[in-house]
Parts: sequence; structure tokens; C-alpha cells
Amino acid sequence: MCKSCNHAGESRGKYYITTAIAYTSRKPHIGNTYEVVLADAIARYRRLQGYDVFFMTGTDEHGQKIQQNAEQAGVTPKAYVDKVAGEIKEIWDLMNTSYDKFIRTTDAEHERTVQKIFKKLYEQGDIYKGYYEGWYCVPCESFYTETQLVDGKCPDCGREVTKTKEEAYFFKMSKYQDRLLEYIETHPDFIQPESRKKEMINNFLKPGLQDLCVSRTSFTWGIPVDFDPGHVVYVWMDALNNYISGIGYDPDHPSEQYQKLWPADLHLIGKDILRFHTIYWPIFLMAMGEPLPKQIFGHPWLLFGETKMSKSLGNVIYADELVNRFGVDGVRYYVLREMPFASDGSITYESMIARYNADLANTIGNLVNRTISMGQKYFNGAVQSGEAAKQALDTDLIQTALSTAQEVDLKMEELRVADALEAIVNLARRCNKYIDETAPWALAKDEAQTERLGTVLYNLLEGIRFIGVLLRAYLPQTGEAILDQLGVDEQGRSLASLASFGYLQKGHTTKAPSPLFARLDGAKLLAEIEKEKAEKSAAAAKPQETQKAGKPEITIDDFDKVELKVGTVLACKPVEGAKKLLVSQIQVGDQVRQIVSGIAAQYTPEDMVGRRVIVVTNLKPVKLRGVLSEGMVLCADDGKGGFCLLTPEREVPSGSEVS
Repeated sequence: MCKSCNHAGESRGKYYITTAIAYTSRKPHIGNTYEVVLADAIARYRRLQGYDVFFMTGTDEHGQKIQQNAEQAGVTPKAYVDKVAGEIKEIWDLMNTSYDKFIRTTDAEHERTVQKIFKKLYEQGDIYKGYYEGWYCVPCESFYTETQLVDGKCPDCGREVTKTKEEAYFFKMSKYQDRLLEYIETHPDFIQPESRKKEMINNFLKPGLQDLCVSRTSFTWGIPVDFDPGHVVYVWMDALNNYISGIGYDPDHPSEQYQKLWPADLHLIGKDILRFHTIYWPIFLMAMGEPLPKQIFGHPWLLFGETKMSKSLGNVIYADELVNRFGVDGVRYYVLREMPFASDGSITYESMIARYNADLANTIGNLVNRTISMGQKYFNGAVQSGEAAKQALDTDLIQTALSTAQEVDLKMEELRVADALEAIVNLARRCNKYIDETAPWALAKDEAQTERLGTVLYNLLEGIRFIGVLLRAYLPQTGEAILDQLGVDEQGRSLASLASFGYLQKGHTTKAPSPLFARLDGAKLLAEIEKEKAEKSAAAAKPQETQKAGKPEITIDDFDKVELKVGTVLACKPVEGAKKLLVSQIQVGDQVRQIVSGIAAQYTPEDMVGRRVIVVTNLKPVKLRGVLSEGMVLCADDGKGGFCLLTPEREVPSGSEVS
């Protein structure tokens, strides 16, 4: 039996998981986005197991680099981080991540908490004032000694460093060094994977720790040290404390939520910031007298081919661009499935297309569609008996389904998410093989085999129910879509229902089948991508004056390529989990089109019903937050930060062309 199954439905206790907070220097690329998707899969799985999960993510918004970026953009640092934090949150929402709190380090409560912590550590003698003189890397926000430089440059990013001397506060790291080393050695699961733990011990702890600079005076964009004007709290003493400030920590009066959730069960971070989370953060907590997190997992990087993503190299891929081509669950599947446990993963458009077609379209999508279609064709969707004509051939499929639930559970205990997904896909492969072995279409031709046909389809339907339940953590929209087509109730969507094979009852009726993943034309898609890249490169190469003048001139032939028609909104509702999106059913002539629009800030669903709107009808269909959109409605900027829908000035028939 799957040990994760929670038969009584009671909570198994709290589970507090965090990501590293994203730095607001720029829009995050798919490599940055991987972390929040990975954390979401773990959080969703723990919820399915019955844990009371609290999942926190957010943004790191202070520092010299932010101040410089804001100055270059001609805006205040707060305006700059508001924009980037908004972009980050939009992408986290686009990827259907189920975080419970999005913390920003410019939140007033976080700033107050950091000031209290800084003062407490100063008063107890762990922080002292001195002078820093050495080399500083602005992009990494890190200080280095002469001997740490590599060819005179930053040892981490290879960029130029600047000589710096300024008054600063320091934290006495060496005071807690031996205590931390002993803790790590006596808590084998504290740092994972194992290779990361050895790296921290051998490269940093055993050689000895230097005291850490925890304030700056050469810039102002940071949390002020309230008892010493001119100093701002430096990056890690600010950012790392988000994990406790976000759940109500206070040195004097910690909240009930903090007492319930701390220590964190899992900090999920990139391997490049492991040192700060496994050395600085535990030492800060020791100095505060607080428990250490139970586990810190340093995940690998997602590379573009064999190279780290970099805007300067032109190899950056963004999550929203991928979602437009592959859908939310297509992107989630790739990044979760392709990332090894301890070594770097790789992403290319070619590999994404191959993985999408092979695993999602051919293996899972085809299995679900043809199984439910056969049930509809041969029995009008009514589930038959799984026992009436059982044969030895069925046993292997049943055992594979049961063992898959157990294997997924074991892999998730080890945070081997890619391996868990592979187990689910292997179950789908076994179901497809079972179809070939039993040939339902042949059984359907022989009335004497009707009971056997019913049993075969029962096993397949129950098998895809297992797949649907297990996919809920990783591909939530797909998992729910499978279970919706099966018509399964809430209990049948639980991990507990996978303790035995046979939940579906005879006489239960499935819904009409609907394709989950359409196979991609790889050559066509790659050609489109190359064309777009070329157009972007050409646009970037144009003189700045031309770019500022507006969009390029077009001919009447260009305009004729856009098909505009009048439509009438028949129905409208919010898109689940997306605050800005509405999905409308719009009558255009004799067709009804489903169109998703980012207009919820200005219009309610009730406002939309009955309206006449202008629709772009020959726009390529895309999925937004997993919902198909078959066109676009036109709006105009109202000049006040809002917009309004374009409508005909008098009554014209639905479907009328706009020219």
C-alpha cells in the first residue's frame, strides 16, 4: 500500500516550503522559473498526501545593482522593483504555481523585522562596526579578497570588480563555525544532494570563515540600520530573513503562525546560492536562538544546450514565450522531467518538441483519448465489470499501476521529481502496450467477447485514473482534465484511492473525450521560432530614433492579412487562478469562438455579456493559463492607465467585417 495514502483524511501535520526569493534586477528566464515550478510540484504532492502546506516565494528587492539599474532607467528604485516584481509574480501565476504567500523585501513588515534582528544581534555582540577594504562585484553583490579573485576578476561571474573601502558592520561568523560544522555532520539530510554538502564543508567551513559584512554606506537603496543613519542592511542579512519575517517572526513576540510553521521543512534554492543558505543563514539562526530548517536542497541549473543562459549571449528563453507554444503543462512537464537530481539539465526547442510529442501527445494524450473514445463507442461511456472476464494478462497492468503509486511516493520523499514523473509516464506506456496485447477493436467484433472487452476497458480506465491522480502534483491542469473526462468524484482523485485497483464502479459513466495534447509539427514550429528571432534581431539593430517613432510602416496588403469582425458576447467568466483574465464565448457570424482577454481589471463577466466587440478572427489559437483562446478582442488605451473595448457605434449584424 502507498504509504502516502491518508485514509482518514486528517492532516499529517504542517509542511513549510520556500523558494529562494527572485532578485528584481530583470525579468526571470525559464531557468529561474524552474525553481518555483519544482517547489510547486513538491507542495502540491505534500497537499495530496494530507499535509497542511504553506508555500512561500517572493522577491529580493534591495541592493546597489537595483539602485544602478533604476538610475539608468530614469526611475526611482521603488518604481523599478515594483515593475520587475510584478513581472515575476505574473510569470509565477502563469505557471500555475500554488504559493500561499508572495513576500517582497520592500514589505513594511519585513523591513521592521530585519531592523529588529539586526539590532538584537548587535546588542548581544554578534555584530560589530569596522571598515571593509577589498574588491566588490556589483552583479554578485559580493566582496572578495585579493587571493579570491581569478585573473583579477570576480571568481563567481568573471566580471570586473572594484576596489572598495567603507565603514561597515560585520557579523562574527567564526564564533559559530564549529557549532555549524558539528550540526551538519550530525544531520545527514540537512544539505542535499550529498555532493553539495561535501562542497560546503571542504571548501568553506574547514578552511575557516571570515567575518561577514552586513551593512553598506556607499549606496542608499536598502533597509536603514535604525540606530546608525547612513548604513543600510546588506543583502544576506536582509534577504535571508524573509523565510521567517514572512510567517510572523518577531524577536520579542513571534506570531502563532511562526510557532506553527518554523522550522521550515524545505528551502529549495539554486546551487549558486548554496553557501549563503547553508552557512550564513544557519549561523544567523543560531545567533538568534532559533531552530535551523530541516533541509536545504540545492537544485542544479537549467542550461540552454550546454551553456548557462545569458542575455548577452542571446540564449535566454522566457516562460511566457514557451507557454505560448507548448501550454503551461507542456512547459511544466519539460522542466520537471528534464532536470536531473544533482547535475545540470538542458533545454532547447528541439528537445522540447521531441519530449512534448513523445511523452505528452503520443504516450499520455493518445492513451487517454483512445481509451475513453473506445468506452464511448462500445458501451456508450458506461463502465463495465473489471472482474467478469478477468485473465492472467490483466495482473501485470494492475500491479504496475499499484507499484507506480508506491514508486512515486518513494521518489518524492527523496525529492527526485524527474524520476517520479518518469514512473507515471512508464505506467502510461504499460497501458498502451496492454491495448496492443488485448486488441479491444478485435474483441468488439465478437459478441461472445463482450464481457472480456468490458473488463479490458475497465482496466484501462482505472489505469488512466491512476495517471490522472498522480499527475495532479506535476501537471495540475492535465491531471484534472483526465479525471474530469472520467467523471471521477473527489475521493477518486485522492492518493488514498490508489491504495487498491478498482475504484471505478460498474455503471459509472465517463464524459465525452477531449484531446489533451495536440502533436506539434516540429519543422514548422522551429521555422517560426527562427523567423521571430531574426525579426527581433533586425528590430534591435535599427537606429533608436526609428524604434521610438512607433511600429514600422505597413502596406494595405499587410493590413488585409488581419481579419476583423463584429462579435456578440454570449457568456463570460473569470479564468480560474488568473486575476486579470476573462474567458468569453463570442458569436461571430455562424461561429462561436472562445476568447481569453486580459480585461478583468476594467470589466466584470456581467459587463461583458451582450456587448458587441471587435474580434481578430484569424489570430493563431493559443492557450492562456491552460484555456484555449481563438482570437482577440480589440481595446484602446484611455490615456489614464486603463483601457476600453472598441464597439460599433450602431447596431450591425454579428460577423460583419471591419475594414
